[in-house]
Amino acid sequence: MTSSGATATSARATAARAVGVAVYGCEKDEAALFRALAPRVGVRPTLIEAPVSEATAELAAGNRCISVSHKTDVTPSTLRALSRVGVAYISTRSVGFDHIDVEYAAGLGISVENVSYSPDSVADYTVMLMLMSVRHAKSVIRRADVHDYRLSDVRGRELRDLTVGVVGTGRIGAAVVERLRGFGCRTLTHDGRAGSGAADVPLDTLLEQSDIVTLHTPLNADTHHLLHRHRIERMKHGAFVINTGRGALIDTEALVSALDSGFLGGAALDVIEGEEGVFYADCRDKPLASKALARLQELPNVVISPHTAYYTDHALRDTVENSLTNCLEFESGNERNERNEHG
Repeated sequence: MTSSGATATSARATAARAVGVAVYGCEKDEAALFRALAPRVGVRPTLIEAPVSEATAELAAGNRCISVSHKTDVTPSTLRALSRVGVAYISTRSVGFDHIDVEYAAGLGISVENVSYSPDSVADYTVMLMLMSVRHAKSVIRRADVHDYRLSDVRGRELRDLTVGVVGTGRIGAAVVERLRGFGCRTLTHDGRAGSGAADVPLDTLLEQSDIVTLHTPLNADTHHLLHRHRIERMKHGAFVINTGRGALIDTEALVSALDSGFLGGAALDVIEGEEGVFYADCRDKPLASKALARLQELPNVVISPHTAYYTDHALRDTVENSLTNCLEFESGNERNERNEHG
């Protein structure tokens, strides 16, 4: 056989062995990476622009593994439809699982796994939001946009003079703590891990002593409305809240009330309760369904961004690579189990 013939045979054999993965909610930049990276690791991707749903589940037929976006809730009816077409594994292109009922999926025989990506994307963005908050950047930029270049009556504050409380010190929270060292501020953590270099304290202590509270803990039943009304009332007068985790970590109504009253100094929120169907959509020509979001955006001391802290080229590449790796490892584990069963 000629060299070119051997190469062609090898390519066909590799294609035959390739793991099939249906990729839902695949946007253009993701699609380019999946096309570039999947063949190198032996994955045959089916790229689907539509989000995963009961109606689109049949598009996964022939693939045991699927990859989904964090932007769409994977409902029980969708999970049942996926199970019927043979899906046994879901890799979500996110750190959080809150858009998937993992236990319900397990009951259907579907495994669910998240991905890890560079924590630097969210950590950098978090520190940026802190600086924007304490320097009143929103009101400064708004005035400059209408050619009002006068200085504000309220001076900004410097991070080195403040205490920052970091709630949750996983990979992202720890990266935030590391960055804050360069600013010379006092840093407290709650649920801290050994070696963070910050003082780990009870949550109430952190709230009472921190000028800035930033949230990086996963959202689950125990952390839903972690910052509820009574905990917000324990915070320092004039303190700032930063949230790049999940919207439901904060009781939004209680936050709005504390901001309206002037008790809190401000907030910077990359996530918010009820963001589904609002964030990632063009809402310029329609009223916002969320009164709380509308009110927050009116306030000069509140910065809102549409769940974009993770959105960097480096993090995207990590997400695609790790989603492919998850699917490969799942199929490799199944192959080993089958060999053991028949060995």
